[in-house]
Order: sequence, then C-alpha cells, then structure tokens
Amino acid sequence: MNLPFRTLIAIGVSVPLLCAAPDFATDIYPVLLRANCVGCHNDNGVASATRLRFPDDKPTPEVLTPFGNSLSMFVDRNAPAKSVLLLKPTGGMPHAGGKRIEPGSSDEAALKSWIDYLATAPLESLITTRPADVYKASGPIVRRLTHAQYNNTIRDLLNDASRVADQFPPEDYVNGFRNQYLAQNTSPLLAEAYAAAAEKLAKKAFLGGDAQKLVPCAPKSHDDAVCRDQFLKAFGRRAFRRPLLSNELARYQKIFSAEAAESKQFLAGAQVVLEVMLQSPNFLMRTENGLDAVQRPYETANKLSYFLWNSMPDDALLNAAAAGELNTVAGLEKQARRMLQTPKAKEAVNEFLAEWLRFDRLQGTVRDRRLYSVFTPELTVAMTEETRRLASHLVWSKGNFMEFFSAPYTFLNADLAKLYKLPEPKEEYGRADLPAATERAGVLSQATFLTMTSKPAETSPTARGLFIREQFLCQDVPQPPPGVNANLPPVTREKPMTQRERLGVHLSNPSCASCHSLIDPIGLAFEKFDAIGGYRPKMKLTIFPARFEKNTEAKNVELDIDTAGNVAGLPGATFTTPRELGMILASSPACQQCVAKQLFRYMSGRQEGRPDRIVIGRAFDEFKKSGFQFTELMVSLMKWSTYPPQKVN
Repeated sequence: MNLPFRTLIAIGVSVPLLCAAPDFATDIYPVLLRANCVGCHNDNGVASATRLRFPDDKPTPEVLTPFGNSLSMFVDRNAPAKSVLLLKPTGGMPHAGGKRIEPGSSDEAALKSWIDYLATAPLESLITTRPADVYKASGPIVRRLTHAQYNNTIRDLLNDASRVADQFPPEDYVNGFRNQYLAQNTSPLLAEAYAAAAEKLAKKAFLGGDAQKLVPCAPKSHDDAVCRDQFLKAFGRRAFRRPLLSNELARYQKIFSAEAAESKQFLAGAQVVLEVMLQSPNFLMRTENGLDAVQRPYETANKLSYFLWNSMPDDALLNAAAAGELNTVAGLEKQARRMLQTPKAKEAVNEFLAEWLRFDRLQGTVRDRRLYSVFTPELTVAMTEETRRLASHLVWSKGNFMEFFSAPYTFLNADLAKLYKLPEPKEEYGRADLPAATERAGVLSQATFLTMTSKPAETSPTARGLFIREQFLCQDVPQPPPGVNANLPPVTREKPMTQRERLGVHLSNPSCASCHSLIDPIGLAFEKFDAIGGYRPKMKLTIFPARFEKNTEAKNVELDIDTAGNVAGLPGATFTTPRELGMILASSPACQQCVAKQLFRYMSGRQEGRPDRIVIGRAFDEFKKSGFQFTELMVSLMKWSTYPPQKVN
C-alpha cells in the first residue's frame, strides 16, 4: 500500500483500514527521534514555548498514540505538502532548528505518510482525551548531605566551624547543582574521608572536657546509666534529626558502656559514640517520602531545614515535628517563615545563588596577563560579591527579584568601580547607579557573568548565549554532532576579524547552524564587554608575533562591533545591549518560570518531571502575585511540594 492516503480514500479504501497504518509509535516516532526534534521541543528545550512539545523520556505507546494524533494541528488538510509538520524539519520553511530530515529520504517518506493520514482521518478520530495527571510522590528518596551541608551541620551540632568537608573529594554538578541525589554516590574515597573526619571531630569535641556542653547532665561516675541515656537520646535526636529508635538506643548503650568501662571515663564513652554516629547513614543521609508515618514529620523538618538553612533542624523545628505541627500546611508555613527570619536563611540563599550562577567557574580562572593586567584573584572575589549583594538586596528587602536581570544599579568596591569606569563608592560595596550610557543593568552586565563565559584571551559569544539559555531560560540546547570541528578561523595580522565574522562559520555550516543559531545571536550582543567585563566601544585586537617571527612587534587593531542580537523563540526579543536583554528577560514568563524551576531543582535535588508541573505552576502563581518576592517562592515551593494539589490543570 504505497499510494498516498488521499488517493486510497478516493479509490474507496475504508477509513478503518487506513487508521490501522502507519503506526506512530513504531513507524513515525523513531523518525522524529533520529531528527532530534525532542532535543528542542520539550519542557526545557529551546522550543518549549511553541505548540509542539514531545512527551517525557521513554513514553509508552499509550502516551505516543494521542501525541501522534495531536500533530494534526500542524497539518494543512487541504494541502498536506504545505504542512508545517513537513516543511520545517525538511528545510522547506524557516526553522530555528535548521534542516533535520533530508528531503527524498526514507524518513521524509515516513513523515509524509503520517501527514497524509492526519490530513484524511476524521477529526473526531484524532481527538484523544485522557485523565489529568495525578501528582505522585516519587517514592522513598535518600539524599546525602552535600559538603556545604556537612560543614553547616557540624557547625550547628558541635559548634565546630573548621569546615572539614572542604577537604573531601569534590562534588559534581548535575542539572546545574551539586545536591542532585542521582549523582550522590559515596565512593570509597569519600567513605574514608568521612571516617577520618569523624575521628578528628570527636576528639576535638571532648578535648579538655565537655566544653561544648554536649552532655546535658553531670555524670556521677563513668558508668552512670541515667546520664548516659540522657546524652544518647539528646545528642542522637540532634545528630539523626529525629528520636533514636529503641534498637538504636540499645546499640549505642553497648558501645558507650564498653568504652567507658575500659577507660574508666564517662566522656570517653561519649566520644566514641559521637565518632560512630558521625559515620552513620542516619547522620550522613536523609530520607524523603518515606513510608513510616511516625518518621514523616521529621522528614518534613529535615526537608525544611536543608532547603531554607542548608543545615540541620534546630530544637524548635524538631519540637514542631514531634507535636505534629508540620502535618498541616499552616504549621509548615509558620515554621518556614520563622526560619526565613534568621541569618542561616541568608547563607542558604547565598549557596543556591553560587551554584545556580556557577561561581565555582571563577575559581582559578586565568587571563592573558599581556591583555588583562588588572585581573587578580581579589578581583574575582569582588565580582561574585557584587552579584551576591544585588541578589541579597532583592531577596531580603522583599523586592521584585526579576530586577536581578534589569536593575539600573549595582554594588561596587573600588576595584570594580575602576573596571566599570564609574566613580568610586563612598563605602565598600556601596550602591551605585548605572547610567544608561554604560549599557549595563542587572547580572548580565556584571563582571561575574561576563568573565566566566569568556576565554583566557577573548570573549565567547557562544558560551554567553548558552549560559543564558540554560541558566536563565531553563532550555537545554542539543549537543553538537560528533566529529564537528568547533574551532574558529584564526585571527591573523593579514585578516583581523570580529567574533561575529569568525562565528559566521558556524552559521554557514548546516550541521552547526541548527544549534549555534540559537545561542550565538544572544552572546554577540555582549561584544562591547571584554573577557573580564570591561567596556570597549570597539573591539581591540592585539596580534602577537609567532615565536618564529623575529624582530616583529605586536599589531594593535580596532574593529567596529555589531551588537545586534536576538533570542530565537522568545517573542519580541531583539536587543543590542545587556541592559536591553535584561529588561526583556525580567518581563519574560519564560525567565520568570525558570527562576521557579531552578529553585525547585535545588530544593528537590532532581530535575522536574511532568507530575511536578502543578507544584511549580502553583508556586509560580504565588511568586507572581507577590510581585516576584523570592522568599514567597521559597515558601510556596516547600508548601506545595510537601502537600501537593492532586491534579494537573
């Protein structure tokens, strides 16, 4: 049956027979996968704002059938050959993703067969209804303390600020953060580090007696069982963030008594228990969505605490869990708002900000000293502090957090003011206005962003555009095809070129253009800002002689810069300066929702899935109604993720 579907109908073939073939799940969906349409048309893809959105990973045939039918909205029933579903992927009409299916190929033939089917099948047969998605908890989840959480927990548990976890093996970034539980394996090297740290911390805790008052009673002898049990219950409750179970209490009684009896010292028993507890999974890990109803309030307390404080619960929060106060939305919200009034909440927001914006990329950053002599480690510290000050100002003054992208002011020290060519502030990191002539506003014009998205000797429009797509729009740009040459044409004395001219190679190569057309036009608008964030009205090139070129001086060249930019897929997103782009992002629902998504990922330790849409959507609605107050987003995400609504709207 190789005739077009419309011809088959004309000669009398019945619709039921036509509806049996082709099969979308087996015949058509693989074609779209090979074309990598799903790479852009998904919840976090660069085409997420369009009408076409693929289902989640590994969809079942029951999901694929209605999805395949839904593609009828992209089919011209009167002229199937002119359908958007055919012309965009085959290059027949403008498509941000470029040509994905080769005309004349078997894949195109398969796609045409589906378009013919959709064009001829009765519309009522293409309408598939399905029940709304029900939010389901993902089942028990075990999350390891991050190194930052370990340090903070030790600080609050033992009054020890030595930050021993800074020496642990480094953590990987997954989904943009270091706390994603799927990547939180405990390697043998990390287990060894835990053991060494526990021994060191336990010795220090009781060095010279009980200086930190960890024992809540005065023992009458080394074998004082009453005082022993008071210590075990009190310290165990704080270390495990829940009361000890009866079998756990019995185990630690034996460990304590054996050591105290051998040494004839009560504190020796306490020290060995502390060392053992600090190596226990009950200290190093925490559980969410557990099945034990008795423990669930303490799980909620831990979730609250490690989100809002990045540390262990305090006694007030544990007492609230014990009293059942966290079993209601009102009780949870009351504790959340109390916790947000403390200094530890500010530290937690700083940690989120540092991971979201990848401050780690500035550590150890190098620059060509011949070009950037003012670049120092101290300057990089000032860069991150400027960004942190702007975010903190907006969060804790209950301002509109979207001003993070558009604020016409910043917070500078003397070094940054000199770099930005602005008057030196009267006080360290004092507030400074950014005149329109500077073309600066918000985080996009700060040296933090501009430096970490550059190379040692030059800017990188590609890196800048990619960062904005991924971090501020929550869009995943497809990986480049294997074997693609990503090198740009070299700048020579005979042919100096701007970055726009060099990147033209990407846009002229079909295998590169599909991705680079999505990111390069964003980054090119930043070309008046150099690799450390300084302003340059023209591109200044210094072409140094090669080693074999003797008696040749460096050549200085100035080139005009074209900063016209756009964000493909974002309505009205054309701009020429970071200031203009910042204003676009600040008012863009895509960017506003991305802030909520990023905070959800950080809170949950995982990428969001389809069932999470209702939680993020409800929290975003409250975030928006509050005038984009960041603390309201924190409370809302915590509230709705713990007690989620039942159906996706």
